[in-house]
Amino acid sequence: MASQTILVTGAAGFLGSHLCDALFAEGNSVIGVDNFSTGNRDNVAHLASQSRFKLVEHDITRPFDPGKVDYVFNLASPASPIDYSRLGVETLMVGSAGTVNMLDLARKYNAGFLHASTSECYGDPEVHPQVETYWGNVNPIGPRSVYDEAKRFSEAAAMAYHRYYGVNTHLVRIFNTYGPRLQPNDGRVISNFMIQALRGEPLTIYGDGSQTRSFCYVSDLIEGILRLSRSDEHLPVNIGNPNEFTILECAHEVLVATGSKSELIFKPLPQDDPTRRRPDITRARAVLSWEPSINLRQGLEKSLAYFKACTNGSSKH
Repeated sequence: MASQTILVTGAAGFLGSHLCDALFAEGNSVIGVDNFSTGNRDNVAHLASQSRFKLVEHDITRPFDPGKVDYVFNLASPASPIDYSRLGVETLMVGSAGTVNMLDLARKYNAGFLHASTSECYGDPEVHPQVETYWGNVNPIGPRSVYDEAKRFSEAAAMAYHRYYGVNTHLVRIFNTYGPRLQPNDGRVISNFMIQALRGEPLTIYGDGSQTRSFCYVSDLIEGILRLSRSDEHLPVNIGNPNEFTILECAHEVLVATGSKSELIFKPLPQDDPTRRRPDITRARAVLSWEPSINLRQGLEKSLAYFKACTNGSSKH
């Protein structure tokens, strides 16, 4: 593909920074935007001196126009329960006003647009595994609603801009993803377990550990996002690893990967925490010829050096 000018919001975040790397490696010019409410400059520091990369500090809930761009990847949002519980109103605003601002930008320049949505759109699902045609089981006023409903609104906005204005929009529903640059203190299961195991602390299990998740390694996810952005598919597409693990099984995998002898402790399950989560990736396989290639044990081994750095203080997160 010819070199393009690509805007990535949430560029200093976990997924945004990996996406910037992939786009930059292809020869594109990348404009990264982040307000650093949860993003980390260190995640893109290695790109800072490159002439084809520009990092702009800005909150996309306010209009922003960097000039003509060919594509907009909208990844800006707090994404972990700890962050969106702390930044509830900000999460609602970036998923509503922020998304609309970026759609307006894509419309102005006839640019492609991909929005990073989430498996949280399914809530605590009554359909398993989750297919894109399932409308979900979301508590619209619960403690997680600021994130869930912001993402659901973003999907509606993207589809409206496609239907009414002809914007070339794409929607990826991201399932649990992990890997280097995942915030070590963000409250998500992989980061919690890895840090606790490497410190020799007990692994904290919420509930009885029978609830399930499906964990996708970051490079697999980024490949899926790139394929979707270049496809003709405008409806939501699940991108995630369909291999389902109970939280107890995940804890065991982390203990194996780290060699830790940590014990397990159990605490109450948070309100509205989904009991089962597994993507049906039939659409991704059919439309994108995509499926993940890295299993959980391999991904944990690839992540080990990063989490070790986090625990010994060499990481600036």
